[in-house]
Parts: sequence; structure tokens; C-alpha cells
Amino acid sequence: MIGSTTIHSTESFGTVDGPGIRYVIFTQGCLLRCQYCHNPDTWEIGTGNSMSVEELMRDITSYLPYLQSSVGGVTVSGGEPLLHLDFLLELFKECKKFDLHTAIDTSGGCFQTSEAFTNKLNEVLKWTDLVLLDLKHMDSQAHKHLTGKRNEHIHQFAKYLEASSIPVWIRHVLVPGKTDSAENLTALGEFIKQLSNVEKFEILPYHKLGVYKWESLGISYPLEGVHSPKEEEVNRAYDLVLG
Repeated sequence: MIGSTTIHSTESFGTVDGPGIRYVIFTQGCLLRCQYCHNPDTWEIGTGNSMSVEELMRDITSYLPYLQSSVGGVTVSGGEPLLHLDFLLELFKECKKFDLHTAIDTSGGCFQTSEAFTNKLNEVLKWTDLVLLDLKHMDSQAHKHLTGKRNEHIHQFAKYLEASSIPVWIRHVLVPGKTDSAENLTALGEFIKQLSNVEKFEILPYHKLGVYKWESLGISYPLEGVHSPKEEEVNRAYDLVLG
């Protein structure tokens, strides 16, 4: 039986979350509390709209000409999609009936090495073409300050994906005064060079487009006064990571 899960929203014409044109599904629920999160309304687990794979596939297949002609596909983001492994498995199996590229956009924040979790994850990865992995900070204490959680299990997840031969795009949100230190960026570059499965690295400049959501939820925004990085700051970050 095709399952369902809690969905925050969908986007039918995504162009930044994987190759080609993407149908993007934003799942509900996340364990991290990133200070720069632009979707804090996805944090709470169990809320959102309950949608079945069958419902989603009806919508996805209505865009098949665009997805297939661009060699695009379906990306599941969040929130945190790894909180929805049963759903991911059923969805990706259905996507493959239409030869659609499948991607997971994740922080790895809920990764664990328990047999129950990894057994389910392994089944999902059999149907996954790409993982977009957001590495938020290399120092574990700084990561905890920034997101509420330490990062050792996230680095473990990155190495798990390498061992599973899953192609990965590494992404890093550049936040002035938070994630842009030379020490952090150099360490990020050194970590990436240890991984043989990284196909692409992207700097995502911090922006304030989601601040209104914090305000509407009555949550104090912790990065008040922090500016978006300038082009030269982004270029410097690329040089430090990839140099």
C-alpha cells in the first residue's frame, strides 16, 4: 500500500535543487533549529498536510514533459526528509517507473547508526540518484550553537554516503560572522577532499527572505543585523574551500 506523510509544500518548477527542472517536495519536521533557517514553519513534527504518494505522483506526472526534457526529476527537501524514510522509499520507487531522477536535500541531522535506521536508509538509497548535503559548520561546538545539535553524526553520514557510492553535492550556507571564518572554510575543504563521491560544491549566500516567517511565528530572529555576503566574500569562501 502506498504510504503518506506530512508535507509542508511543493514546488513544481525548481531549478536549484538538483539537475534540470525539479519537482520539489518540502516535508514537515526537523530536528535542527538553524539560526538562519528560511523555513522555520517546517520545524514542528506531525503538523502540515498529510499527502499520499499516490496524490503526489498524480501532480508530478502532470509535469513529466518539463521534467524529462530537462533531464530533471524529483527532489525531497524539508524540513528533514530523512525523518520520512518509508515515504521516501515508496515515492522514489514510483518515480523510477517514469525514469525520473531522484534526489534528497538533507542536513543529515537525524542520521543514526542503529540497525533499524540504516536498514531503511539503505533501501531508500537504492532508489536515490543524488544527495544534496548541507554541511553547516565544521566545528562541533559552533555547529551546536548555530543549529542546536553537534555535527559528529552528520560527518559520519557523509562518510556513510561515500561508502554507499551515492553521488553527493555538498552545500554550505555562508553567514557573515557565523560560518565564514578561514578556519571553518579550510576545514570544510579538507573534509570534502577526503570524500570520493562529491560531484559538486556550492556556496549558498545567507539571505533574509524567511525573516517574516520567524516574525509571524512569534520567534525572535537571532541574526538581526547580519548582512548577506557580498560577491567578493563568496568568492573568498570558494577559494578557501577549493583552493
